[in-house]
Amino acid sequence: MESTALGVVIEIPSPLRESLRAWRRAYGGDAASLVEPHITLVSGSTTDWDAAAAHVRATAALAAPFRVCLQGTGTFRPVAPVVFLNVREGTEACTALHESLLAGPLGHDLSHAYHPHLTIAHEVDDALMDAAQAELRDESMGFTVSSIGLFGIDEAGQWSLREELELGGVGK
Repeated sequence: MESTALGVVIEIPSPLRESLRAWRRAYGGDAASLVEPHITLVSGSTTDWDAAAAHVRATAALAAPFRVCLQGTGTFRPVAPVVFLNVREGTEACTALHESLLAGPLGHDLSHAYHPHLTIAHEVDDALMDAAQAELRDESMGFTVSSIGLFGIDEAGQWSLREELELGGVGK
């Protein structure tokens, strides 16, 4: 059976998305701007897209909207070359969604414990990661999460939104 890449994320609303996109480009280079700023809930693959999508829809329908506050920076270094904005508020809701999504056809073993975050710099020069971590340490922004995005890889090999799913409701 052929495996298909799948991701479930929290997309960042405008105008916050534009600021985050600019920071990702400044600290992570042009490659970082190819993927919109987001908080990953699950990333993996499936051999049954229909079953996986149905599970994501059901999970979204059972979850209530919640607030996220991104505040300050963190890093996964030295384990992984990543600098991120911390999820200070909404961590429990992100983790509950993550666990619910993994409790079905998206289940797989994780190499690291889930830690909700928004990546700013990934696999770039240490000086850029140091700058991102220092210069954004006092940043803070918040928004309400009312939907999650189900993404797959399109014909061009890029991540593409397949469905936006309202929390506590139906897909739109």
